[in-house]
Amino acid sequence: KLKKPPSSLRMTCTLALAVFTATLGSLQYGYSLGVINAPQKVEEFSEAGQHPAVVMYWSLSVAIFAIGGMLSSFLVGFVGDLRGRVKGMLMVNVLAIAAGLLMGLCRLWKPHIMVISGRAVMGIYCGLTSGLVPMYIGEIAPKAYRGALGTLHQLAIVSGILISQVIGLDFVLGNDDMWPLLLGLSGAPAILQTFLLPLCPESPRYLYILLGKEEEARTSKQYTNFCSENSRGVCAFENHCSDHILRLCIPSQILSSKYRRQLLVALMMHLSQQLSGINAIFYYSTDIFTRAGVSQPAYATIGVGVINTVFTLVSVALVDKTGRRTLILAGLGGMCCCAIAMTVGLKLQNDYSWMSYVSMSAIFLFVSFFEIGPGPIPWFIVAELFSQGPRPAAIALAGCCNWTSNFIIGMTFQYIQVATVGQMFSANKP
Repeated sequence: KLKKPPSSLRMTCTLALAVFTATLGSLQYGYSLGVINAPQKVEEFSEAGQHPAVVMYWSLSVAIFAIGGMLSSFLVGFVGDLRGRVKGMLMVNVLAIAAGLLMGLCRLWKPHIMVISGRAVMGIYCGLTSGLVPMYIGEIAPKAYRGALGTLHQLAIVSGILISQVIGLDFVLGNDDMWPLLLGLSGAPAILQTFLLPLCPESPRYLYILLGKEEEARTSKQYTNFCSENSRGVCAFENHCSDHILRLCIPSQILSSKYRRQLLVALMMHLSQQLSGINAIFYYSTDIFTRAGVSQPAYATIGVGVINTVFTLVSVALVDKTGRRTLILAGLGGMCCCAIAMTVGLKLQNDYSWMSYVSMSAIFLFVSFFEIGPGPIPWFIVAELFSQGPRPAAIALAGCCNWTSNFIIGMTFQYIQVATVGQMFSANKP
């Protein structure tokens, strides 16, 4: 006989604890994305404009993060199925802690080599956690709240970016003395997550479908369901699990005609996220604010991070009511209009001073539209499009697509900037 289901308070708290603990990995991912901007101003890296070797070290420390994520994203399904979603996240925390130590203690040996090594290991960790977190949340979340809870992955990412921007200021940790600590804190969330993960329930779908542990799966389902959904939630779970689903490897997933449409949708959504131009906005926002006459462009960039976080919260509130497709199309359409407005503003701001405000407003609106739909939805939509069997392989393919396009953008953006934006700014100079 099954044990008596826990109380509604216990169930709600268990679900909240599980989601919070999982998204600590997403927070760490966001922090690692944003933290690398501050050290380029310190003494060890500021020589990059003069010494070719330091230029190479700096470029490699930035790019190798995406390379690590691109390679490890293929292993998401394997790690998630090896010992389970919870134990999988627990195992990969070793990588995050090791990366934090390498970067935090970089002055004990050669700082450039230590930072590059730490960023490579952290990239491997982030490639795994960017797939494991949405997979786990999607499998434990009640159906009615699956979109909102899935969006928390993106909310944690943008929160991590904002935190890295704030503590990366010169008077906090972004200075010549404290920058190793700034980088070393990349592994701090993994330490907290390591203590909390043993308290989290395993994915019920993993327990039943992959391991055949029916009683443990049903108990886990009860602990992660809201009380109002408990009775019908368990019934629906039994119906879902009555159909055992064949697991697919990545080559089979690519060649299967049955899942071709879903896979195409998933890959296109991840491509639209990265090719939308959001990273270019983040890269160039400080220069735009500087040209617009903002005395403290770093604080204006932090303002972009705040907008980033606020509108991700808006997406959390809207995603289950408005629908995924509506938010994606509205977000991409709004970003297109804002990109046009920003381009016009940049082109004409020397002729009309008020055009600089058009450019700044376009940046804030661009980020807002991104976080309403194109930012958070691609991360969790894959878990919704695929059933239990092909889900790990699909998430691995989508994650690899995301990381690969991210790497390509990171490598080519400087050349595009010189060829287009740089010429535009040069032409506008009085």
